[in-house]
Amino acid sequence: MLPRSGDVLHVTRAASVQFLRPITFRVIRVLDWPTYDGWLWLEGYELNASGDAVSRRSIFVQRDGLHQVQAAPQHRPHTVRTVRRPVTRTPVRVG
Repeated sequence: MLPRSGDVLHVTRAASVQFLRPITFRVIRVLDWPTYDGWLWLEGYELNASGDAVSRRSIFVQRDGLHQVQAAPQHRPHTVRTVRRPVTRTPVRVG
C-alpha cells in the first residue's frame, strides 16, 4: 500500500525499529527521496489519542509495515455551476 495525502496510519515496529512505541500518523505527502527498495520517506503529523496533531515529522518506514487506520477522503470533482444572470438595478432617488 502506497499512502496518500490524508491517510491516517498506525506506525509500529513492523515499519521501523525506531517505533518501539507505536504512533498514529496523518500523511501530508510521500517524499520523493532516494531510499532502499520497499522503504519510504513520509511527511506528516503525529496524532494524539483524540486525533489532534501534536508534531510535524518526516519518518523513514517500510511500506509493508504500515497499517491504514483511516483512508483519505475521496477526491470529489468540482460541480458545474449554472451561469448567473446579473440583477437588473434601477437608480435610487436621494433627497
